[in-house]
Amino acid sequence: MTQHTPAGRPAWLLPLIVGGIALIGIVVAYFVISSSFDATDASDSNQDDGDVVDVVEQDEDDQIDLSHVEQRDAEDPLAIGPVDAPVTMVVFSDYQCPFCATWSADTLPTMMDYVDDDQLRIEWRDVNVFGPESERASKAAYAAALQDSFWEYHDALYPDGDIRDPEQLSEDALVDLAADLDLDTDEFADDMHSDTVEQHTQENQQLGMDIGAYSTPAFVLNGEPLLGAQPTDVFVDAVDDALATAQD
Repeated sequence: MTQHTPAGRPAWLLPLIVGGIALIGIVVAYFVISSSFDATDASDSNQDDGDVVDVVEQDEDDQIDLSHVEQRDAEDPLAIGPVDAPVTMVVFSDYQCPFCATWSADTLPTMMDYVDDDQLRIEWRDVNVFGPESERASKAAYAAALQDSFWEYHDALYPDGDIRDPEQLSEDALVDLAADLDLDTDEFADDMHSDTVEQHTQENQQLGMDIGAYSTPAFVLNGEPLLGAQPTDVFVDAVDDALATAQD
């Protein structure tokens, strides 16, 4: 299971880390992906890796640090977990990315166990690389967050670990989804078009673009990049390693 990049859009990707944070100081690989991916089934589709145009090896002393993407803002409606949690995971995602849906269904619940134990803070950032439907869904999720229902709405956008059809991401459909969750639909619709939601969704998207997160899902765990919807054990090992480091 790897990441998904929108068809026809080349992208500098975050370093690919296989096996978790422990490997980041050994090899950091940067890829440009020039081909499309078959994303019809996130559970069994194989990704075409395209052409590898450059591989950069770094010594441990030169390893990349992306800790600046952590905001640790107590007022952030797209975050969960203590502001001062020992480990922070920033998630860059897209509501039309099937691998993001799979990760949310398979791995996010385990990550939430760490959140419940006050060991992990998760900050969600939508990069909306798939176009207007993604951007509209992102604004809808933020509008739901303003009614303290971000995670419920997030889960509903990935029903049964899958993405919704594009027509299910129309404005009317997104408002109907808010109604299904017993949200105030008038307030929700107003917030979707508000300057506040526009500003924050654009800022979150730009944050991802600034670090090259054109391919989703992508993660920054305590400043170190982790790419793709890898198996849950990879994320468990990465969080456990980060917790051990934080305790040193």
